[in-house]
Amino acid sequence: MHRHGYKGTKFHRERDQREALIQSLAEALIIHGSIETTLPKAKAVAPYVERLITKAKRGDLHSRRQIIADLQTIATAHRLVDEIAPKLTGRTSGHLRIERTVSRRGDNAKLARVSFVDSLTDAPVAKAAAVVTEKETK
Repeated sequence: MHRHGYKGTKFHRERDQREALIQSLAEALIIHGSIETTLPKAKAVAPYVERLITKAKRGDLHSRRQIIADLQTIATAHRLVDEIAPKLTGRTSGHLRIERTVSRRGDNAKLARVSFVDSLTDAPVAKAAAVVTEKETK
């Protein structure tokens, strides 16, 4: 049997366990801003969170309900839509960065840090105002 057309890794888990793993990694990334995990898990969680960010930037009720369904807690879904998504409006895609870090000491697994490309501490209004003032001065 061939493996053509099968996307994604299984992580030696059943489907529901895999989905729960990706959801919990996405939840931790939204709460903390960056997480460190193994490289295959980082590569699996990045597109999942990218899709959530795209929905959150739309910001309507339907998108909010889809995000609530894809995350484990309602509070992190509201945090993504209300706090994080407005700060990422200047970018259409590529919101996350995967940086390879060290190998884990016990099993030599490759670790990676997943974090947001843009700083989440900057206010979106201040960034937009800075761009407008630069254009006016030129």
